[in-house]
Formats: sequence, C-alpha cells, structure tokens
Amino acid sequence: MFFLNNGKLVFVVDDDPAMLRGVARVLKQHGYDTVLFSSAEAFKNHADFEMVACIILDINLKDGSGIELRHGLKAAGIYAPVIYITANDSPAVHAAALQSGCLAYLTKPFAAHSLIEPLKRASTRLT
Repeated sequence: MFFLNNGKLVFVVDDDPAMLRGVARVLKQHGYDTVLFSSAEAFKNHADFEMVACIILDINLKDGSGIELRHGLKAAGIYAPVIYITANDSPAVHAAALQSGCLAYLTKPFAAHSLIEPLKRASTRLT
C-alpha cells in the first residue's frame, strides 16, 4: 500500500470490527487514509511509523491495553500523536490516558466531529 506524506495517514487499533469499520469510514469521508489493526499484537508487529499523522487506540483491547501500547511507542522513540477511544470510562483510566499523553480521550459512542477536530490539529503539524 502506498500513501502520500500529506499528514493524512491514521492508524486505528480496535478489536471491535464494527467500530474499526465505522472509524475508518468516518476518516475516509474526511480525506484520511487508514491502516487498521484488530489487535494489540497486530499493531505491535507494525514497524513503519514515519508517515503516520495520528494513532487512534482503543484502551481496552482483548489482548492488551491502548495505554500500554502508547508507553511502548514512547519507549521505542515513537512520539506520534494519540487519540484514545474507550467504552469503559472511569476516572482512573481517564487520568492514566491523559498522563500518557494524548490529543483526545473519547468515550464510545462519540460524534464524528469529536474525532476529526483533534485529527486536524495533528495533521496540520505535519504539513
């Protein structure tokens, strides 16, 4: 797959196939290219982060945590902006997400504009 470095490439990690498809559809409608990952393991096996504008991480994955994935990225020297999404909001999880560094923290279900606005901020930094 070939992508232009236009600040419009987004990685999406969610183990819910319907949510993954829905987020991809919204992103496509707004001009973003996506690479979709249905598990933490699939995402961990990806190595090319050079062109990514943002990473959307589900916090509660069947095989891991989006917050743990974020910490792993930082440890590897990858500082791509992150948007967290979750269906299981709690003050402790929210605090941990904010502490790990994120552009946004969204509770499912969320409005499309809640996702697109922080993405616009992330992609304008790259262009």
